[in-house]
Amino acid sequence: MRIYTRQGDKGMTRLADATRIAKNHQRVASYGDIDELNSHIGLFAAKIADSHPELLADLTLIQQELFDLGGELAFSSEAQSSAIWQVNEGWTARLESQIDHYSAQLPPLRQFILPGGSEAAAQAHVVRTLTRRCERQLLTLSEQEQINPAVIPYVNRLSDWFFTLARFVLRQEGRGEVCWVKAADR
Repeated sequence: MRIYTRQGDKGMTRLADATRIAKNHQRVASYGDIDELNSHIGLFAAKIADSHPELLADLTLIQQELFDLGGELAFSSEAQSSAIWQVNEGWTARLESQIDHYSAQLPPLRQFILPGGSEAAAQAHVVRTLTRRCERQLLTLSEQEQINPAVIPYVNRLSDWFFTLARFVLRQEGRGEVCWVKAADR
């Protein structure tokens, strides 16, 4: 199988149901952002493989789920139905349970924190912000076309998961959080 087909050279692509649309269509942008997010999760997983191997199974599962989500989005609005939807409320519930598990090991959050503290925590925050961008894209798409109603809650919770994970990683590394200080107090 060749990697290039030349079919997209004029700015068009085919969705999974053979519908042709422009490469800058909101649907293509949405699954493209999910793909970018998935790549950054892979980078994060590679960065923590030696220092936090206990997190790799969760990260791999999330990458699998995001690939499933991208697959859902690769179908046109007309083809969207529960027959192709894989994302479900159970995925969101699992993330909530894991957030609760990690949060129970962290001090209460009493102020805003800045991304950073360690390379791994900073990368978790990059993933968190990319997740938020995906959420915004998906919200825009959902206002224009049909998508699985379970998608936006899942992606919203995923950004919370990565925020919590960034804090958890710092705690496991014995490092402190970088707290935001308002301008008047700096």
